[in-house]
Amino acid sequence: MNLETFIAKRFLIKNKKNISQPIIRVAIIGIALGIAVMIIAVATVTGFQQKITEKVIGFGGHIQIGNFDLNNSYESLPIEKNKMLENELKRINGISHIQVFANKAGMIKTDEQIQGFILKGVGSDFDWSFMKKNIVQGQIIQINNIEKTNDVIISKYLADKLKLKLNDKLKTYFIGDDGLRGRPFLIKGIYETGLEEFDKKFVFADIAHIQKLNKWDVNKIDGYEVLIKDFDQLDKISNEVYQAIGYNLNAKNIKELHPEIFDWLGLTNMNVIVIIVIISLVSSVTMISTLLILILEKTNLIGILKALGANNLNIRKIFIYNVLYITFQGMLLGNFVALTLGLVQQKFGIMKLDQASYYVKTVPIALNLWHILLINLGSISVCILALLIPSYIVSKITVVKAIRFN
Repeated sequence: MNLETFIAKRFLIKNKKNISQPIIRVAIIGIALGIAVMIIAVATVTGFQQKITEKVIGFGGHIQIGNFDLNNSYESLPIEKNKMLENELKRINGISHIQVFANKAGMIKTDEQIQGFILKGVGSDFDWSFMKKNIVQGQIIQINNIEKTNDVIISKYLADKLKLKLNDKLKTYFIGDDGLRGRPFLIKGIYETGLEEFDKKFVFADIAHIQKLNKWDVNKIDGYEVLIKDFDQLDKISNEVYQAIGYNLNAKNIKELHPEIFDWLGLTNMNVIVIIVIISLVSSVTMISTLLILILEKTNLIGILKALGANNLNIRKIFIYNVLYITFQGMLLGNFVALTLGLVQQKFGIMKLDQASYYVKTVPIALNLWHILLINLGSISVCILALLIPSYIVSKITVVKAIRFN
């Protein structure tokens, strides 16, 4: 232990004569609150973005492959199933699953109401993992390539609006080349994602119904939905998929299909940046104030140390070490508070939200190790930079005036 570190630690020994002790405690608590707020803010926004993204992907996959008229009208010209294409896509690193789909716009009719909807046809290869998390009543439907099923999964939004319940018959109508055609279904499951834009539209059914309504053979589909392992690789994998499918097909990723949602999610990053900047400024002012009070309180000691031969750099180090020690104490406390609150919220969902407004029932938390490390490193850097200017005051204190200071 060098002399500067030894003296810095002596400053922190509790002494009733030290007027700085309450200031030091306030500084530690202030830094702890700042770190905790920054970590929780980043974790909340990250969790919110992940939850919304997961829900949007659950209705359309990460990437959709189809004809060149693939658009937001939910219906497009069919393509042929292509086993060679599927095998080619599976060889792309990062793709986890490929599934067929087809959409058909129609109407649901009850004794009292008529409601438009989108029948989403899926096959036996459909990944039900997302829907299993959001089923509130009943179960997922069983689809095979041998026998067509009339079972469907409807949203809670549609069920409540049309006064339907589990195992009720669902009367639907579709417009085709030969006029209006009806299809009866049986409600086997009810889901709720909280994304009203999608919940009020989609009913999940066997793709064979859409193929029959459109007079397609069993090999015709709207396209493929591609799921990937890492969302951060979406743009890269999208480009690889586009290169692999050939000139006669088109591929769009989920950001291109729903730009309004992802642009909105991108705006939430600005809120976090504003919070971090404000808290960093407040923490910097706190550290500067603490250091100035320490310098003022130890002015006599500064004079004595200079008289004994200590130079300005040695004395500046003493005060910087002292405040950095206070900063580390605040950071440890802040990290402990943030991680504790975050883990409790993740496990128990104590803080609730209005799902109609926020699309989620509880405050989502996504604790990311890299985010936490960056926040801590950034906080240390800001504090060090903020301490350089006030510590310069030490060099302006003369020996005689410092020893006489009272």
